[in-house]
Amino acid sequence: MSEILEVDLLAFENRSGPARRAVVDGVARSLATGFVYTCHDLSEDLLDTAYGMLAEFFHLDPDVKQGFNVPGAHGQTGYTGLLVETAASSDLPDWKEMLNWASPIAAGHPLKRKFATAYPDQVVPEAAVPGITEVLYRFHDAVADLQRRFLRVIAEGIGCHESFFDDMVKDGPTLTRAIRYPPMTGVPGAGHVWAGAHGDINLITALPRATAPGLQVLVDDEWVDAVAPDDQVIINTGIMLERLTNGVIPIGWHRVVAAPDYEGERYSVVQFCHPRPWTVLSPVPTCCTPEHPQRFSAMTAADALDEVLYEINLVEEARRV
Repeated sequence: MSEILEVDLLAFENRSGPARRAVVDGVARSLATGFVYTCHDLSEDLLDTAYGMLAEFFHLDPDVKQGFNVPGAHGQTGYTGLLVETAASSDLPDWKEMLNWASPIAAGHPLKRKFATAYPDQVVPEAAVPGITEVLYRFHDAVADLQRRFLRVIAEGIGCHESFFDDMVKDGPTLTRAIRYPPMTGVPGAGHVWAGAHGDINLITALPRATAPGLQVLVDDEWVDAVAPDDQVIINTGIMLERLTNGVIPIGWHRVVAAPDYEGERYSVVQFCHPRPWTVLSPVPTCCTPEHPQRFSAMTAADALDEVLYEINLVEEARRV
């Protein structure tokens, strides 16, 4: 059976020779499942503060939260309410609500001018939770830095220079999402789960500790619980990385479900690391061999994202369900 391994990002950065190579090899083996656990240097105080302020926001009156919804943003900033996002594998919306934010870029930046949907003006609930803006942006930047550094391990593992992804993700529309999964006792109708089975669209996703179990990952056709060890984060792979690596690194399929006897809520903050929208997702030569011929044609990151946003029901003027 494949296994999700624990690796040491800091050893990759601070050591050399066999110790560094061991991290690269461990990541490559673990990502055969689409998942890996890694140590991190994120501030635990920052995590606690962010979760506290987000809980304050999510417990506001629904009308107040809805005031931070951004029509036309396709879930790329602001608030998204319950029973909206829908896994592409399902016709039943997820039982969750979300707050989304990213680092703003200059109004005149060519990325913002050319890809307005990927770079909406940011809306955060500062008026409802004073001080939350600074905390959320600091959290976003810290996790984005962690992901950029982790991509260097992946780059070496696929036979590229460690800096291969650096320029690709610079000013990319990396998105941080806080998710509240309410108690399942309140869900209207049958068949809904916290989050249906899906793969993320982006390169990699970072998941710091959540407030309760619920994440399950698909390993060897079996759903297994995934809870990062203390002081570690979960990294999972997305559709864009699968295309770039010609399937050498597969999509990390996952879902979020409440245990049958669990009646509480769950909070999670995740970050989706995206390349710049004009990036051409074409398999790198190191991942194409006679034994492993090219599987994927070229596609821009912008087109890949637009397709998935429609499939997961976040395009307001074109709801799939």
